[in-house]
Parts: sequence; C-alpha cells; structure tokens
Amino acid sequence: MEMGLTNKTALVTGSTRGIGKAIALELAREGVHVLVNGRNNDDVARTVAEIRAAFPETEPRNAAADLADARQREALLARYPCVDILVNNAGIYEIMAYDDVDDDVWEKYIRTNVLAANGLTKFYLPAMLNREFGRIVFIASEEAVMPSGQMPQYGVTKSMLLSLSRSLSKLTRGAEVTVNAILPGPTLSENVRQIIESAYANEEMAFEAKEKDFMAKHLPQSEIQRFIRPAEIGRLTAFICSPMASAFSGSPIRMDGGMVPTIF
Repeated sequence: MEMGLTNKTALVTGSTRGIGKAIALELAREGVHVLVNGRNNDDVARTVAEIRAAFPETEPRNAAADLADARQREALLARYPCVDILVNNAGIYEIMAYDDVDDDVWEKYIRTNVLAANGLTKFYLPAMLNREFGRIVFIASEEAVMPSGQMPQYGVTKSMLLSLSRSLSKLTRGAEVTVNAILPGPTLSENVRQIIESAYANEEMAFEAKEKDFMAKHLPQSEIQRFIRPAEIGRLTAFICSPMASAFSGSPIRMDGGMVPTIF
C-alpha cells in the first residue's frame, strides 16, 4: 500500500531488534529514511546495512545512543535536529515481584521507559507543529491497561506513556500533527522465541506446535492463540504514521490479540 510517506524521516528508538526493528523495516518499505537507534553501535550499523540493502532507495542512518543518558540523548538531538516521525519504542522489562521493586528500580524504569521518550518528544514536537506535519507514536503494552502483576514497574511506566500521549495530543489541536499510543499484546520477539524453544527443548515438535501449546497453557485469554508477529505491529505503526491516519489523535490503539476484555 502506498501510504504517502516517501522521503519522510523517522527516528525509531530501540530499532535493532524486535518490534522496533520491524517498525523500522516497514517504514523503510514505505520510502521513509529511518534513523536506527540502539545502545550498541555494531548492532545499529548492522541494522542500517540491512535496511539499506533491502530498500536501497532510502537512506537509513546510524543513531546509536543510550537514550536514558541525558548527555547521549542531547548529542543525538544535535546530530538529527529534524524528523517527521518519532516512534518511542525503546524500553526495558523484566518479571519482578513487587517486593523486589525498590526505589532504584522504579527510577531506572521511569528514566528509561518514560523520561527518555519524553525528552525526545519535547524536543521534536514544537518543530513538527511549526511545519504543520508530524507523527509521534508511543509503543505501550496491554500491561498499561491490564496489568498482570508480574512486572509492576513495567506496567506503571506503560500507563504513564498512555497518559502522556493523551496529554500531548491536546497540544496538536488543528494541526496535521498526531500523538498516539499503540498497545501490543504478547509478541514473538527474539527473547520470547528463545523462551519457548527452551521450554520445549526436549520435545520433538515444530515451533508452531510449541507456540500453540505454550499459549494454551500460559495465555489462554488470547483470542488468536498465537503470539503477534513484530511485522504486524510494524505495519500498523507505519499506517498510524501516515497521512491516511490523520483522524487518530490521542488514541490508545490496541493490537493485543483479544487479551484485554472490552467493556461497552
């Protein structure tokens, strides 16, 4: 589908793997020049080369930085002062008992998952408003609205992103600038695939059978009974970033496979 994104520039944070990389690839497929971000320069360079080879008409660039580090974030903004699209995807997560989440953990999660994204947004949003075009997308999670209780420090930060995106959308009134949040459900990232493979290491089963059994045992509330593929989230994000999605504003856009019950 031609989405009208050719020659736009996008910064996708945490885009060397998983959902972030899928988003970067789908944007590049639409002709977007992607700024690839990650903390490891080698991983970033490898992803830039991969995107350039797949979509040679685009100009992906290296935007390696630890965005939770204010100095590195400021240096990145100085290198790339203008983008049309900002996808705040980078984040950390870990299963933790509430009693183990001390103040240092809370501060680390808020700094990494919220303040880094807020710092980028605060910088880029005014210029988008002046140019009268821009897209800001926060990648949240179903944990933001249906916490499992298994990682409270993560769920809280994703809820914060929902609130932030809604607040910022109020600043775009009447402009061709939108701020939205996407809430993916359980997704087949590289880490998740490894977890499933490890759980069935002694079983002679195709991966699809392992996935189906794992979902039935551990995530029975999923209506699709499979993990969402990163590329699916990538395609949705590309659409939300396009001029075709200009009516989405301050929206929590769920792609959770039916995990979250809907209350009418």
